Amino acid sequence: MSSPDVTVGVDIGGTNTVFGFVERNGACLAESSIETRAQDPPEQLIERLHAAITTLHAGIPSHPSIRGIGIGAPNANYYRGTVEYPPNLSWKGVIDVVGLVRKHMDVPVAITNDANAAALGEGMFGAAKGMKDYIVITLGTGVGSGLVANGQLIYGADGFAGELGHTIVDPAGRWCGCGRRGCLEAYASAGGICRTAFELLAESRDDSPLRHIAFDELTARKLADAALKGDKVARAAFDRTARILGMKLADAVTHTSPEAIILFGGLANAGDLIIGPTKMYMEEFMLNIFRNKVKILPSGLTEGNTAVLGASALIWKELER
Repeated sequence: MSSPDVTVGVDIGGTNTVFGFVERNGACLAESSIETRAQDPPEQLIERLHAAITTLHAGIPSHPSIRGIGIGAPNANYYRGTVEYPPNLSWKGVIDVVGLVRKHMDVPVAITNDANAAALGEGMFGAAKGMKDYIVITLGTGVGSGLVANGQLIYGADGFAGELGHTIVDPAGRWCGCGRRGCLEAYASAGGICRTAFELLAESRDDSPLRHIAFDELTARKLADAALKGDKVARAAFDRTARILGMKLADAVTHTSPEAIILFGGLANAGDLIIGPTKMYMEEFMLNIFRNKVKILPSGLTEGNTAVLGASALIWKELER
């Protein structure tokens, strides 16, 4: 009996590049990673990636046929097949990543940013399976988003649509990594909630173990652990973050009227600490015609290879189209 076909899902990160072989049903046959070496030219990464893919493929007993390669990367442009001025890589200007990959492998190749890949992964393998209208919000080092309407990911005219993390919460607010002030990312990311916790510590006299943690050592996980133990400051930080996130999600609903919003990533792993309050505030700020219609769900993708599944879903969608 012939082995199932696979696609290769690739996630290019600032530190590591992860890749794996994924069947159409979402089963990951094998997965590995290499160092990105962000300071090196992109051509060198693609050469090393090709060698690593070839080696891993040779080790799979069924030796499945590779149908295509999907890539998730920062500042990736789906239309152009490029990565453009990536913030966490030392690549200069606009890089034709799809063109570089095709020099080594004669299969269909597609690329998009990591949040869009997550959205496609949720639709094909995860919490949004069977849905045609949904939004995925990634709450990690930054805040990313992928918007799906009528079963299609929204890319917009230039390929960069759906940057909800860089909508403005407060024009005079915190500085964001994008160079502007008051973006949602500065409040609802893992770093953003930690900044909120320190603001709350400065505003109150509440006794809290958080007072003994240095600014650079506080993480969203430590904050969640403190909140679960009943720490008032930590719980207030989650509440304030949920209020801001809920407000911006209520705005997002008016644009695409999704069936559900899926929260994905490190901060979303706090579960009920963030999902319940965000849903409450979203309903509070929601236009009345949308109230009580939109679910907020945790990610349904398998922990550990979510980025690979998302990138694989991208190329499976292209092949089916």
